[in-house]
Amino acid sequence: MVSAHEAQSGHAGSGVAAIDDLDLDSDRLREECGVFGIFGHPEAAAITALGLHALQHRGQEAAGIVAFDGKRFNSERRLGLVGDHFSSAKTIDRLPGSASIGHVRYSTTGETILRNVQPLFAELDTGGFAVAHNGNLTNGLTLRRDLIREGAIYQSTSDTEVVLHLVARSRKPRILDRFIEALRYLEGAYSLVALSNKKMMGARDPLGIRPLVLGELDGHYILASETCALDIIGARFVRDIENGEVVVISESGIESHKPFPPQAPRPCIFEYIYFARPDSYVHGRHVYDVRKRMGAELAREAGIEADVIVPVPDSGVPAAIGYARESGIPFELGIIRNH
Repeated sequence: MVSAHEAQSGHAGSGVAAIDDLDLDSDRLREECGVFGIFGHPEAAAITALGLHALQHRGQEAAGIVAFDGKRFNSERRLGLVGDHFSSAKTIDRLPGSASIGHVRYSTTGETILRNVQPLFAELDTGGFAVAHNGNLTNGLTLRRDLIREGAIYQSTSDTEVVLHLVARSRKPRILDRFIEALRYLEGAYSLVALSNKKMMGARDPLGIRPLVLGELDGHYILASETCALDIIGARFVRDIENGEVVVISESGIESHKPFPPQAPRPCIFEYIYFARPDSYVHGRHVYDVRKRMGAELAREAGIEADVIVPVPDSGVPAAIGYARESGIPFELGIIRNH
């Protein structure tokens, strides 16, 4: 296995010619997914389903939930929309427990197959472990090739599965330490939620590229990609998870760990432009207001003579409103989207 230093420096990946013909093009990397997790609530799975419904804009290809009932992990993963599968009481009844994590998957090009639907789950020597990921591991393919060369058996073509294998191979005694050790190998953008027998963990990459927020509902902590997932369940927004931070939620409360050297955050601008829902707050800024201000700034920098300002729905609507107000040109809905 490559060392953490090699992985961080980008020099890992020697001796992979045996599987150079591995074709992952049928399942290309996704960056716009949504994650949600809640710990300690008796209706964890139902709340997770509602949170994923609010995050549906981040992924319409598939959805999944893993819940822990104190004895076993229960998983439901489906292709399609959250409401098509997780609005049924029968489905939620198959997900008992007070701890749950969920994921919605972004659909672009490539093959849609059930084995790639998250959260991914594995039985480790420390017990069950599930993980859901939003982001893009730029060294994911390199790590995958090295792990397979050393005997790892993969069940998906998702870069997220790298995390499971790295945690499984760690020799650290505690699951938290194993999780952190796995993170040291990763490069790129990630927001992760993970669930073990006794803990829920969340992590954000050292540059803070992908968002992750902490919420609270009736004394129970929540992790989610966006604040809109807190709003739908009436939860309180606590704070953003910081770049490079790992949070651990258990019956003892919440802990914060910062295993990486401090770096200036470099959040993805597309969260404001396109990915996030307009009623969410990202890094303390209201997405709708940011988009309007971007439109106004565009009008100041590149004003043109026009009869009307027409947005491309839906993400372009706030920017067009800002452009119209700043320029004085009327705003009209000239393109109607079939939702």
